[in-house]
Amino acid sequence: MPTYVYEILDKKGKPTGETFEIFQFMSADALAKHPLTGKPVRRAIVAPAIAQKWSDLKSKSALSNKNLERMGFTKYERKGKGYMERTAGNFGPQTLGGD
Repeated sequence: MPTYVYEILDKKGKPTGETFEIFQFMSADALAKHPLTGKPVRRAIVAPAIAQKWSDLKSKSALSNKNLERMGFTKYERKGKGYMERTAGNFGPQTLGGD
């Protein structure tokens, strides 16, 4: 069950800077209110955590095209102005941009 991060909103619907985490099933609807206070909330977009040791992440091999592909990521690299080519992964178009 994944952990989701929520932002607490003010009365105008703007983020207050306060956040909280909650375990939810992926199939569950996003919360609209804080479970304890009833304040309005929205699900925050946060970077995923990749479970590895910090020393592994600092090494170039941890973020190699082969490892990224093994973990299910797709990677594009710039090959020219406005043109990118897929270098890792099997999902998405082979190229992006171009003429």
